[in-house]
Amino acid sequence: MSRLLAFPAGRRAKWIVLVAWLIVLGAVGPFAGRLFGAADNDRLEYLPKSAESTEVLKAQEAFPQGQVIPAMIVYERDSGLTQADRQRAAADAQRLTREFAPQATPQTPQVSKDGKAMMFVVPLAATGDEQEGEVILDAVDGMRKRLGDGEGGLEIKVAGPAGMGADEFLIFRDMEFTLVLIPVVVVAILLLLIYRSPVLFLVPLFTVAAANQLGSAIVYGLIKGPGMVVNSMAVSVLSILIYGAGTDYALLLIARYREELTRHGDRHEAMAVALRRSGGAIIASAGTVGLGLLCLGVADLNSTRTLAPVGALGILSALVAMLTLLPALLLVFGRWIFWPRIPHQGDVHRASRAWTRVGELVAARARPVWITTAAVLAVGLLGLLSFHSPQQTRFTEKPDALKGQEIISAHFSAGAGNPADVIANADRAEQVKAAALAAGATSVQESGRVGGKVQMQVTLPAEPESSAERDAVERLRDRLHAVPGADARVGGPAAIEVDMVDTIARDSVLTIPLVLGVILLVLCALLRAITMSLLLIATVVLSFGAAMGISTAVFEHVFHWYGQDPQLPQIAFVFLVALGVDYNIFLVSRVREEAKRHGTRRGTINGLVSTGGVITSAGIVLAATFSVLITLPVVSFAAQGFVVALGVLIDTFIVRSLLVPALTHDLGDRLWWPSGLARGAVRAHSAPEPVAASERRR
Repeated sequence: MSRLLAFPAGRRAKWIVLVAWLIVLGAVGPFAGRLFGAADNDRLEYLPKSAESTEVLKAQEAFPQGQVIPAMIVYERDSGLTQADRQRAAADAQRLTREFAPQATPQTPQVSKDGKAMMFVVPLAATGDEQEGEVILDAVDGMRKRLGDGEGGLEIKVAGPAGMGADEFLIFRDMEFTLVLIPVVVVAILLLLIYRSPVLFLVPLFTVAAANQLGSAIVYGLIKGPGMVVNSMAVSVLSILIYGAGTDYALLLIARYREELTRHGDRHEAMAVALRRSGGAIIASAGTVGLGLLCLGVADLNSTRTLAPVGALGILSALVAMLTLLPALLLVFGRWIFWPRIPHQGDVHRASRAWTRVGELVAARARPVWITTAAVLAVGLLGLLSFHSPQQTRFTEKPDALKGQEIISAHFSAGAGNPADVIANADRAEQVKAAALAAGATSVQESGRVGGKVQMQVTLPAEPESSAERDAVERLRDRLHAVPGADARVGGPAAIEVDMVDTIARDSVLTIPLVLGVILLVLCALLRAITMSLLLIATVVLSFGAAMGISTAVFEHVFHWYGQDPQLPQIAFVFLVALGVDYNIFLVSRVREEAKRHGTRRGTINGLVSTGGVITSAGIVLAATFSVLITLPVVSFAAQGFVVALGVLIDTFIVRSLLVPALTHDLGDRLWWPSGLARGAVRAHSAPEPVAASERRR
């Protein structure tokens, strides 16, 4: 294994590696750029096959209009609608239906009881393929252009599922620029600040960009293969993971390479040692994150399950690039790449004063330090008391469709803009209608019959995306399922949300324990210490809870995002536990190396001081790359970015810098049970040696 890790450090091997990478990049380049365009956000592809709303979507394909996505055309005049307004709406209903939904019969606009608003529905046909988003966007955009902005105080909006879907698709389509360019800029700036070199930062930046090209091309190939569907969330996570994790691996390798250059006159020998000594920790780190992500593969929700191969392939691409292309490039450029601080053999390595002081604090007051930090994190858990779903705030800014929904909610039945779809046996249509009204529905409209089945649109008595809407869907299902011989099924956007939330809850019960178990096994195999592995797992779980709690409080009281995406805890847990253990692996691997020579307590302080700067830099880079998601106008994306970024910073500055070192120093050798270190094989840690002096002699 050591020889394989050191292969790129060979005098000839580095050129072989570079040529191989140039060939690979030339081959994958044309495909990598197509990934964002291949993302598919079709509703049917991301629901479990057993979900009731999935059955409705499939059943709708048999009707002439197929799956329907309603566009709600809404008019409002605060002073009251005029006769001209009503005539215009009637003409618009005829014109828009003929142009955008020729399979449907034009509706007569419905006027609100207060006479200030009216609306009608244009039932757009869903295509059921990856082009559906473009089709709906084009239709909604066309309707908005035909309608204009209104005049003389008349407001006109295109809302409903079609309007909301078009606004979301537009955001997803335009965010390729954000998710590709901004991470590059962020990483470039941070590397420039970290290295304070006008040239060195370009090497890891180019390497991580190459890794992103490779990962994007591989995922694109999977999408084009059978049975693989990837949505915009998975594509977004891919680039963020590669840039964040890849830069972290680069920082660790370059730091160790620079250290070895002060000990070796031959840079190839220095790189070989650096790869052998840091490569294991980097591989273990990547393996932990990759295996944690693969655990999502057991999820029933398709949008969650596809994160498993996408995320794992992203981590693998970053790992391969950093252990092959990066060392080869560094060797080709030679020592001068570190200019103006070029390392030479015999240079004195000085420990960071800041991290030396942190080490001295931990050594002198280990127990108070870990008790205090654990208590602070426990306080952060209190924010979880205010966590609730479903998510009610979907966008950080109000798109046109959301403004239209507000008009509907103000003047019509709360659920008028988000009707439920019902499929039932046609010979039980009247009983189904009666049952729907008995369940609280404000209106039931039949929209077609075919093959002995009837389709209906049911207006629910609840605000869209609220807990009341969930209750209304469940109540409607209970009533309709009880109709003898009706075989009634309830679907539509509200029912889809209910099915997704229920599926996520079931998936979380399965995936979260699985992630913990897999990561625990990886830690035990790496450290050969069960006690230490359990300790690290406990600290990152505490860190995750604190990050979620603080974030929940910020979302509600600072950002005013009401309700949370039900998928947020599950995805954030996987990322934060895997990435949190990541940094602890970097630290504890060095501590274990030092403990073999100096004992656990001395090794803990040496490991903390020697890795403090590079791991902190890595944490800042990873947090910054995930923060890119916060700039997106979709709350679910922004929330994921905020939670993960905050959690990474907590892991970096509190857990890895204070909590874990203090616990390790306080508990001592017993943490290495059942390895030989737990039996006190090394006792050098009792030597009264100052931290700073020890580090300066290394």
